[in-house]
Amino acid sequence: MTLADVVSLLDRRYPPATAEGWDAVGTVCGDPAQPVRRVLLAVDPTADVVDEAIEVGADLLVTHHPLLLRPVHSVAATTFKGALVHRLVRAGCALHVAHTNADAAADGVAEALAATLGLVDLEPLLPLPGESLDKHVVFVPLDATERVLDAMSDAGAGALGDYSRCAWTSTGTGTFVPGDSAAPAIGERGRVERVEEDRLEMIAPRARRAAVVAAMRGAHPYEEPAFDVLELAVLPATAGTGRVGRLDPPLPLREFAERVAQRLPATEQGVRVAGDLDGEVARVAVVGGSGDSLFDAVRRSGADAYVTADLRHHPASELRERAAFEAHAAGRDARDGRPFLVDVAHWASEWPWLESAARVLREDVAGRGATVDTQVSTRRTDPWTARIASAPLP
Repeated sequence: MTLADVVSLLDRRYPPATAEGWDAVGTVCGDPAQPVRRVLLAVDPTADVVDEAIEVGADLLVTHHPLLLRPVHSVAATTFKGALVHRLVRAGCALHVAHTNADAAADGVAEALAATLGLVDLEPLLPLPGESLDKHVVFVPLDATERVLDAMSDAGAGALGDYSRCAWTSTGTGTFVPGDSAAPAIGERGRVERVEEDRLEMIAPRARRAAVVAAMRGAHPYEEPAFDVLELAVLPATAGTGRVGRLDPPLPLREFAERVAQRLPATEQGVRVAGDLDGEVARVAVVGGSGDSLFDAVRRSGADAYVTADLRHHPASELRERAAFEAHAAGRDARDGRPFLVDVAHWASEWPWLESAARVLREDVAGRGATVDTQVSTRRTDPWTARIASAPLP
């Protein structure tokens, strides 16, 4: 496999178009034609991780966080980021980033975190809108159906998941009377004509509408084909920010937080909790990385607990105050206000995705009849190195 081949597989799993507008995803350095035999996956493109990539002989380093998130005008080796780029290039190791596009993906960061914590029946916290689709319906004489179907397929119609040239046909009788100035392919001017025709239906992206109609007209034998273009409802996608799922069976908040601490990699921060430790947790929302901007979506989801990282004082305090107020107004103990908060280290919340990404990349490469060695970085890139316990209040 070349770098271009592997990147195409990564982009299929984590489409760059689903990244946030402010993000910087994609290939940072590397020759598209270079062979890729070994891939190292990590959360952060730090100096330690670059050391590891070179030590294990990786041809490609895939990281979740961008190295060059903000625009730069130089990658000179006199800067710490530029020096990393130079080291990677000299070692023949490419760098590719899947950030917010990996957060949103069906096999992405949030889904891996939810699975690690034992959540089932997952759905996106904030689903992305599905693709806008048309249904093209055209009536074709029987001997031209395959030709028209092929032309529409080549123009972008009939793709459903991993399947192409998808269509449905039924046969009936079409009738028409050619006018005096018509040049009919079948029939005569002024006479009623009846023709056995197929009703051909195909789905196509709305962005391909003009191309599909043009292809159909070009392949159709009739001077004036009869056809419909129907706009389909836009359905929520399986991708999107965060995940919401169910604990089976439910757990007290204390036991659920202990599960989080046991299943995520250890950090100096550990796990912080806000809420009634004896309160039952059945529905959980998760967001890998910094998640306090999504409190409103979490509340709308009906989650009993929210697992995320980097919770700031004021947003967290206000959420818990509001939850306590609403619990009291509903006749419950104020401590039982939902959602409870479970705050973990940023790096720890995103680390479970690495094993998932390594597995699906191996599977996707195998589907192309090739092999690639995938490894997950063993370097802990959480920046905090110690925690000193606070003195008890007098």
